[in-house]
This record gives sequence, structure tokens and C-alpha cells, in this order.
Amino acid sequence: MDNAIIKKSLASEIADKVAGQIAAGRYKVGEKLPTEPALMRYFGVGRSTIREATKSLVQRGLLRIQQGAGTFVEQTTGSGEPIEQRLKRAEARDLDEVRQLLEMKIAEKAAINRSQKDIMAIKGHLDARNRAAVEGLIEACIDADILFHVSIADACKNEILADLYRATSVHLKNWFLRIYPDTQSFLDTQDLHEQLLKNIVACDSKGAWNTVSLIIGRSE
Repeated sequence: MDNAIIKKSLASEIADKVAGQIAAGRYKVGEKLPTEPALMRYFGVGRSTIREATKSLVQRGLLRIQQGAGTFVEQTTGSGEPIEQRLKRAEARDLDEVRQLLEMKIAEKAAINRSQKDIMAIKGHLDARNRAAVEGLIEACIDADILFHVSIADACKNEILADLYRATSVHLKNWFLRIYPDTQSFLDTQDLHEQLLKNIVACDSKGAWNTVSLIIGRSE
């Protein structure tokens, strides 16, 4: 390691240094890191700074703390940030591509797993979408469209898929407001959204997948 680091964010700098050494192979997966006192002496900082740096690397997925045994290398590379933070800085088009892929899967699963309560929720948001589109209320229309697909995600009964869909959709509203100047596109695809609901009601998983593909094609 280098000598003591003298910068404003000591914990961040130390974390980056250790992460770099892990990536370079100095510390292998499963290997134990030096003790806190050893790291404190090496970097010339206090215990709280070392602990903060270690916590950061644990959050990145690079380290794991085993109570009573020490701190071990978990993997050699990591994203460096939580998924929610990554989604916030993602390009809108990249997020939309992920959203579209998720929509096909959640529709397929919803057609298999939906309940009557789910159907009522989906229909309610679809009706709201149509009313807002007819009245030319673009923001309300976008909100209802997102909720329509979120309710389908809930109906798929896969919490991970539903959470991923929510996480991507929540960041897209402002982009939709920029690319859709009015509600015409929503009017144009209302029939396909109604067909999607019919597929889900009929437990037609293949039809639901295909209908979402058509919706995506019309929206591009």
C-alpha cells in the first residue's frame, strides 16, 4: 500500500485504494484483510475512518465481515453503488429498454398468476388511462399508464420482477413528458392495452407476451 493519505475524504480514498489492490490481485477472494489496527497504522488514520472505508467496500460487495473472524474479500470487482443510485443516473433510453423487456415478462407471468382483485386493479388503471388520453391530460395519462403496468407487475406474483419494474418506471415519467407532447400515442395504443388485459383475463400468457411486443413496436 501507499503511504498515509492526506485528503478531504479519507475513508473514500482508502476504500478506493483497497478496492484497487483487490482488483489487482494483492488480496484474493476469501483472503483475510489486515486487522483494523494494522490498517490504522498503515494509513495513519483513526478507527472510525477505517470502519467507514470498510463499510463502503462491504456495500460495494467487495468485502464481507465475519463476526469474530475478521474482514474477508468477497469478490474482486463491484459496481461501487447501490442499484437505486445506479438507476438514478442511468440514461432514460437505457431505462426504457429495461422497462420494455420487463413488461413482456411480467405480462406473461400475470396471465398465469393473476387474481380477480388484480384484474380489477389493472382494469381501473386502464380506464383512467383512456379517460386522460381522451381529455388530453398528458401527465395524468402517463401516470395511469405507469400504474397500469405496475398493477400487472403486482399480478405476476414475482416480487423481484415487480420491484425491478417499479424501480425503472419511477425514473421515466419526466422523459415521457418530454417525448410525448400530447396523448395521441396513448390513444393509438389503447386498443392494444385493452387486448393485453383480455390476454391476462384469459390466462393467455403467450398472447400477453406478443401483445406487449406489439405495444412496444407501436411506441417506438
